[in-house]
Amino acid sequence: MPKIVIKKDGAKEDFIKEKIIVSAVKSGADIHIARKVADKIDKHPHEEIKTSEIRKNVLDELKLHNPDIPKRWLSYDKNVKRLYRHMY
Repeated sequence: MPKIVIKKDGAKEDFIKEKIIVSAVKSGADIHIARKVADKIDKHPHEEIKTSEIRKNVLDELKLHNPDIPKRWLSYDKNVKRLYRHMY
């Protein structure tokens, strides 16, 4: 189970599975599917995981349930990151 997420810039933060659930639901996934996807990532065997690996796995899993959800995830992710950059 991952404890640490390695961000794109090399920074590290705690793994919070709820972030995956919230993002998936806001992208249109059913809560049960979102939890299933997050649980799968949570079972990752290593202590650390890169955000790029999380993203790829989440998108692959969501695509299995509905091919439109990954597109909405990417749009949501992009907009949230843009908003975050302007806030800080």
